[in-house]
Amino acid sequence: MAALETIRTKFGIGASIIIALGLLLFLVNPQDIVSALQSVSSKYDVGKINGKSVSYTEFDAKVKELSDVSEMLTGSGTSSEQAQRQIREMAWQQLVDENLVIPTIKKAGIRVGQQEQIDLFIGENVSPVLTSMGIFNDENGVFSTEAVRNFLESVNSDESGRGVLLRNYLQELVLSNRYNEKYVGLFNAASYVNSLELRNAMAENNTTASVDFVVSPTLYYPVDTTVVITPAEIKKFYKENKEMFRQKATRDIEYVVFEVKPSAEDIASQNEEFVKLYDEFATTDNVRAFLQRNSDRQWNDRWYKDGELRTINQDVDNFVTENASGVSPVFQADETFYAARIIAKDNLPDSVYVRHIMLGGADARQTADSLMGVVNKNNFSVLAALHSLDRGNADEGAQGNIGWMTQNAMIPGFESVLTAPVGKPFVLNTQYGTHIVEVTKTSKPVAKKQVAVFEKTTLPSKETYAKTYNQANLMAVRANGKYESYRAACDSTGTYSRNLVIDEGTDTYGSIGHAKEVTRWAFDNKPGKASGIITVDNNYFFVVAVKDAHKEGYTPINEATEAIRTRLYRDKYSQKRKEDVAAEIEGLTDLGSIAEKLGLSISSLQDVTFSTNSAASTEPAFVGAVAAAKENEIVGPVSGMVGTYILQVTGRETGSYYTEDDAKAAQERIESFHNQMLLPIMSEKAVTDNRARFF
Repeated sequence: MAALETIRTKFGIGASIIIALGLLLFLVNPQDIVSALQSVSSKYDVGKINGKSVSYTEFDAKVKELSDVSEMLTGSGTSSEQAQRQIREMAWQQLVDENLVIPTIKKAGIRVGQQEQIDLFIGENVSPVLTSMGIFNDENGVFSTEAVRNFLESVNSDESGRGVLLRNYLQELVLSNRYNEKYVGLFNAASYVNSLELRNAMAENNTTASVDFVVSPTLYYPVDTTVVITPAEIKKFYKENKEMFRQKATRDIEYVVFEVKPSAEDIASQNEEFVKLYDEFATTDNVRAFLQRNSDRQWNDRWYKDGELRTINQDVDNFVTENASGVSPVFQADETFYAARIIAKDNLPDSVYVRHIMLGGADARQTADSLMGVVNKNNFSVLAALHSLDRGNADEGAQGNIGWMTQNAMIPGFESVLTAPVGKPFVLNTQYGTHIVEVTKTSKPVAKKQVAVFEKTTLPSKETYAKTYNQANLMAVRANGKYESYRAACDSTGTYSRNLVIDEGTDTYGSIGHAKEVTRWAFDNKPGKASGIITVDNNYFFVVAVKDAHKEGYTPINEATEAIRTRLYRDKYSQKRKEDVAAEIEGLTDLGSIAEKLGLSISSLQDVTFSTNSAASTEPAFVGAVAAAKENEIVGPVSGMVGTYILQVTGRETGSYYTEDDAKAAQERIESFHNQMLLPIMSEKAVTDNRARFF
C-alpha cells in the first residue's frame, strides 16, 4: 500500500486510474468488459449496415449535408418536421447505398466505367436523374448539357464549397441510379419467359371449370381431445421455423394521461371576452384586421355555397344558408365560440378556364401594358408563344392555356379569376411575375357568399393547468417508481389505465401525437418501473409503467408456445378430419349420396381457373384439385384452410380472351414485384435501423 501511495503522490490521479483498471482486469473477465463497452456504445448508434456501425454523429453529418443540398436545389430550408423526416430518410438510404447496395452490386461483377460516367453527365446518354431535376434547363425549359458542363467547370472556383458539395451529391446520385439500373436489368433478363411458357399461361387462363362440391367446415379451436400436441412437437416446429418468430424490440406498458382541458370557469371567461368583442366584429369596416388581431380563424377570400360552412360549425352554416346578409348570434360548440358575418353575395362559377402570358424582369409591367393594347382572343396563344416565360402550360394544344381553376386548385395570386368577366384580359401581379390573364369560359354560376368567421377556442388558465398537474403528480407520487404501486394507485383513485405494446418508433398514443419522450422513457427502464410525470406538448401529463420487455431477435419458445400449439393443432386436426371424412364416404360414388351422408348441401362454382386471374377467395388447395381432376369424377377429400372438400368437375370451357399481351403484362407485374423486393431482401439481415430511438 505504501508503494501505491508513493505512485499516487508522484504521478497523480492518472496513475491511479491505470492501477484501478489493472485491478479490474485482474478481477473481471476482459471479454465481459469489452461486451459491456460495446453494448453502451451501440446504444447510441443510429444503426448498422453490412456490419458497419453508423453513429449518431455520422448520420447527423449526412443529414446536415443533404439539408444544405436541398436548400441549394429548392431555394428553401427544411425547417418543417415533414421536410426533416424526408431528409433523414434520404440520408439513411444514401448510407445504405454506400455501404450495402453498391458493394453488393459490384460483387455481381457490375461496373460503371469512367467514360460511361462522363457520358451520364454530358454525353449522349445523360442520366435521367439530371434531366428530371430542372436545375440544368436552359431559358426555354429544355435540359442543356452545356449547363451541366458550365456547372462542373465552375465548381472548383466556388470558395464557399457548396458547389463541390452539390457536385458530389449529384455524382453519387447518378452513379447509384446507374448501378441499380444495371442490377435490375440483370434480374429482369434472368426472368425471361419463353414462347412455350407464354402459351402455357394463356392456356391456363383461358381454360375454366364448372365445379360442384361439398365442404365440411373445419373447427380450428381445440375441440377434439384426441388431437394431442406434445412439447417435443412444439420444440421441433420452433427450431425448424424460427424465422417466423423474429421480433422487434417492444415494451408492454400501462399508462394514464391527464389532459389539460379548460374548466367551466375558463369557458365562461372566454364567453365574456368574446361577447365584448362581438359588437366590434359586427360593425368594423376592416374585418380582415379585426380577425387578425382577435380570431383563431383568419380572413380568406373564399366564396361559400350553401352547406360548405358546416365543416367549421353547423350553426354558422345554417345562419349563412338562411340569410342574405347580417351578423349571426354567438354560437358555442364545446370550448369554442363562433360568430359569422356575411360580407357579400353573388352568383359565381365553381370553376373557370384560364390562360395567361407570364412576364418577368424590370420592364415586365411596361411590356404587359404594351401587349394589352394588341392582345385579343385570336392572337393570345401566339403572343404567349412569343413572350411568355411559362412554357409548361399549353392545355388543349394552345400555348398559355393553364386550364380549369377552382378555389381548391388555384395558383397563389390568381384568386381574382373567379370573379373576372369572360373574354376580357387583365394584368395581374403574383410572386411569379406579371401576368396578362384571361378567363375564356366558366362553369354555370351558382349562388355564393363571402363570409367572415370570428372564432375563438378557450385555452386553459394557469389555475386549470396547475390543478391538472397536481392530479398527475399525485398519481406519480403514489406510484413511487414501481409498477405494483402504480396499479394500486389506479385502483384506489379509480383512474383508467391504458394498455399498449410499443416499439421504438411509437410516437402516437391514441389521438396524442409527439409523444416520443414517453417511448424513450419506457425503453430506458426495466419491467416493474413506473415513471414520474412526462409532459407532452405542454398539454398532456403521462404517468407510465413498464409491465414487460421483449428484446429484438426471436420470441422465446415459452412465449411462442400457444401460437405454435394452435398451428400444429390446425394441421393435425385438418389431416384427421380428412381421414374421418374419407372413412365416412367410403364406397359412395356420387356427390348427392356423399352430401346426404355428411349432412351437407352441394354448392357450385363457375369459371374456376388455375391461373393468375383465379378469384382470390378460392382456396389454393381447391383450385389445384380442380386443375388436376378429370371431368365427372369424384375427387377428395381435399384439406383446405376453411374445410375439407369433396368435388366434381362438371365441365370445362376454353376461351381466347386471355391474350399474349395479357400474359406479358402479368410477367411484367411479377418482375416489378421482384424489383421492389430486391432492397428489402438485401437489407433484411444486413441492416439494423435504430433511428426510431432518436427521431
